[in-house]
Amino acid sequence: MAILGGFSMLQWLALAGYELLLFAGLFFLIGALDDVLLDLHYLWLKLSGRALTPRVNRAKLRNAPLSAPIAVLVPAWQEDRVIGATVAHMLDAWPQPQLRLYVGCYRNDPDTAMAVIRAAGGDSRLRLVIHDRMGPSSKADCLNRLYRALRADEARMGWRARSILLHDAEDMVDAAALPLIDQAMADCDFVQIPVLPEPQAGSRWIAGHYSDEFAEAHGKAMVVREALSAALPAAGVGCAFSHDALDRLALRKGRPDSPFADGSLTEDYELGLQIAEAGGRSRFLRVRGDDGQLVATRACFPNRLADAVRQKTRWVHGIAFQAWDRLGWTGRLSERWMLARDRRSPLTALVLAIAYLLLILATALWLMDAVGLVRLPPPDPAVKLILTLNLASFAWRAAWRFAFTTREYGLAEGIFAILRIPVANVISIMAGRRALLAYMRTLKGHEPVWEKTEHDTHPAFSPARRVAA
Repeated sequence: MAILGGFSMLQWLALAGYELLLFAGLFFLIGALDDVLLDLHYLWLKLSGRALTPRVNRAKLRNAPLSAPIAVLVPAWQEDRVIGATVAHMLDAWPQPQLRLYVGCYRNDPDTAMAVIRAAGGDSRLRLVIHDRMGPSSKADCLNRLYRALRADEARMGWRARSILLHDAEDMVDAAALPLIDQAMADCDFVQIPVLPEPQAGSRWIAGHYSDEFAEAHGKAMVVREALSAALPAAGVGCAFSHDALDRLALRKGRPDSPFADGSLTEDYELGLQIAEAGGRSRFLRVRGDDGQLVATRACFPNRLADAVRQKTRWVHGIAFQAWDRLGWTGRLSERWMLARDRRSPLTALVLAIAYLLLILATALWLMDAVGLVRLPPPDPAVKLILTLNLASFAWRAAWRFAFTTREYGLAEGIFAILRIPVANVISIMAGRRALLAYMRTLKGHEPVWEKTEHDTHPAFSPARRVAA
């Protein structure tokens, strides 16, 4: 065996692993402290009664009239497999005559346009808008086209929407959501309701990890952000903006008819932060029906690994890299804390990759030590302490993930939430790497690429869900 400086190659490998272990362990502890601070704040809100979730009567809200017109914007590109279910369910769940539904399609996507027309069934509340550009462009570009169509209708017909609500082509809306949003928008510029990814029997591991993450993020993190008066990011679905606020933002950008940032991969996330920066009031609207179910937007998230990685690549690129460049670091300490949490994902992905590499390396070295190929030094007390604290922090994180997933999806999914943690980590590692490479390409002058998520299933296809929603 080769000897270098009195050490064998395996011993040098063990020393390198030791240094990486210290780096990864210390970073995980910093991240754990960050998470624990958020957890403790949430516990204080619960104990002090400031994080209560009110209950509402779903039957009474279903047909409740709106105080003002609400325009719903739905951009779509090659969504003929799901857009029909979305449109039909939305028009049925929200019977209010003040609703105006704008669906944007492209002139080179006739299948999606025909699916919208068939699903509308002649309902005059729907307006199909054909983009004059060949698709796909970007979600923000399609939203701006819908916004211009809305403004043209308002000018021609003499009415004005007070609120503008964003949804995606695969969403299943909640019947109680529209009246609740209408009430909340009376004194707000931005309202976000929770998002609940739909469990998919054929993809319990890939699609299922979205359920775990959103259950915790929209059950805890968003609640704490609101309590801290930090800016609330928009999720892109189930988020409503006042017409006046969008007009003001568009004017600030020098584009009166285009409030959505064409060059951003996460224009919805940025929009929520910009509303707060401009002094607008934001609210996270978390309410349960009298049936115990959360009033939320439900959707089927990617159920294949490649699709999940593509989607999360766009999120990481847009939130961690683009938003840093475009929005910088502003606001009070609590605001910067939340921004740091939003933007730490690439570094987290790097450390996770190192951790899994160390796991493989440590297992191989332990086996070699067991058969006498190498003699490893006894672990340092500092390393033992770091490993013990990290193990405790993992147990703490797993307990929170279990609790929030169980609350929304039941005990079985709560148990799976713990088992799915490595799956979520692997997807994060892959997405973080792709996002970094994509961002580096933009630094060389390339335009950011919009990697659209493919959708082939819809929550409304489930009879049980159709009744519940």
